[in-house]
Amino acid sequence: MAIHYGSSKDAAEAVLKELPGDGHVLAHADLADPAAILEMVDGAAAALGSIDVLVNNAGIYASHPIRRASYDEWQQAWSGTLGVNLVGAANVTWCAVRHMGRGGRIVNVSSRGAFRGEPNQPAYGASKAALVSFSQSLARSLGPEGIAVTTIAPGWTTTDMAAEALSGDGYDRRRLESPLERVAAPDEVAAAILYLASPAAEFATGTVLDFNGGSHLRM
Repeated sequence: MAIHYGSSKDAAEAVLKELPGDGHVLAHADLADPAAILEMVDGAAAALGSIDVLVNNAGIYASHPIRRASYDEWQQAWSGTLGVNLVGAANVTWCAVRHMGRGGRIVNVSSRGAFRGEPNQPAYGASKAALVSFSQSLARSLGPEGIAVTTIAPGWTTTDMAAEALSGDGYDRRRLESPLERVAAPDEVAAAILYLASPAAEFATGTVLDFNGGSHLRM
């Protein structure tokens, strides 16, 4: 397994130590840098021998409400967010597919916000909605090669990115959005991704798995 990190090397090394077996590698790249992505993916493929599963999970979540953000802040939020969440994921995928054969799996991590909107982080919502369309396009183009592409759209999850929003009374407000009266744990999302990456999920290609505890329902 290759574990990508941008700036959180210590956290990546901690995850690496927890993995069973050997042969795992760290893969560093700024996902806003296409050249760095190519070098990272090719290096990971060389170390592992091939790439069988790709999970695009990186994300930027920056506040930029349209009535309060300056024009410069607005531009930075859009270019930075789309550069990592969408274009970065697309570039990683292009590179990875060159090392992926029949039976390969691509799982793109979108968000509940792709469907219900992100009023204070519109670039995030737009990037995650576009990631769904990207996944569906690839599902159609890569299906004849036996490569399945799916999307998971989590709601609130107790990750580092959500820590500030879930602190204090923020947790209670957000847990009550779900009829289960809680938010997801990272292990739950990981288990769903593991299923989507499995041989059993091939016929799910092109689909979106809503994983938000019933906090947002759609047809």
